[in-house]
Amino acid sequence: MRFYSGFALADDQHFFDPYLKHSDYTVAGFSYGAIKAAQYALYARERIDTLQLFSPAFFQTKKESFRRLQMGGYFKDAERYLDNFITSCFAPSPIKPITLGNNDAESLQELLYFEWTGELMESIRAKGIIIEVYLGLEDQVIDVAGAREFFLPYATVTSIKRGNHFLQTGV
Repeated sequence: MRFYSGFALADDQHFFDPYLKHSDYTVAGFSYGAIKAAQYALYARERIDTLQLFSPAFFQTKKESFRRLQMGGYFKDAERYLDNFITSCFAPSPIKPITLGNNDAESLQELLYFEWTGELMESIRAKGIIIEVYLGLEDQVIDVAGAREFFLPYATVTSIKRGNHFLQTGV
């Protein structure tokens, strides 16, 4: 299995163990990593049976002012931005230990401006790849309702009641 981590994270795969298909033919990604996983699945030449997208970064319904605010906050104080981001990822639950990975403004910009399209999803499905999307209904990072509406025609969408961005529920 190939797994792509979320923005500024490393070794976050364990958060999704209850849902992950541990198969040589699965590609999975969390948040920003979901973008990378989808792009990989689109262009990969090897066999892929399942693409799993966990809390895919879905901001295309947000206003430009939201994106500018995010980028401005990152440029002003990246460390504080990341602290607030991680807090939001776990809200409303307590923060759990994480491993920070590389982060940069280009990656943040890519995730904020990435647009999921029907063409992308249909191209992945045309390769015979089954797409699964997992959304936490308490996610305070992405537009959950917009993501659900977008992905339903292309994927099996699983909604996690009381799930945050990491799909964790409760304490």
